[in-house]
Amino acid sequence: MALLIVIVDQITKWLILSTLEPYSSTAVTGFFNLVLVYNRGAAFGFLANSNFDVNLFFLIANFVVLILLFIALRTLCPPRSQSATAIWLIIGGAIGNIIDRLVHGHVIDFLDFHYAGWHYSAFNVADSTITVGAILLAMEILGFRVIFRKNDSAKTDSLI
Repeated sequence: MALLIVIVDQITKWLILSTLEPYSSTAVTGFFNLVLVYNRGAAFGFLANSNFDVNLFFLIANFVVLILLFIALRTLCPPRSQSATAIWLIIGGAIGNIIDRLVHGHVIDFLDFHYAGWHYSAFNVADSTITVGAILLAMEILGFRVIFRKNDSAKTDSLI
């Protein structure tokens, strides 16, 4: 799953880089644009204008988080569980954004949703999978399960 996320993320970023000029916008619908934005910081451009090397900081932080996520997968998460799915989504997204930082020195964002002149921060496929993974993980912690998992008593898959 993580590999598929990385492939889709990098292909979409390549398409945007090859078709749009930096900081340009193309309207798709009345509430959605394609843009080409370079995010040198974290989510919502946090720390983008800092005086220290933000790219190096986030590269190191992302690698540490990836190691911790892989450890969690091996030691805490049963296969095919909601938490394992959530972690694989986060890992795929994190790797997609790490590739951007290594290759470009920043993350490529291009999805721009807006309403009545208000624009949500631009984001990408990797950011989306990280967000979905984090939501699934939070739901799991709170006891809400939405992912198929093996039902041992019936020997079939069931939605829990």
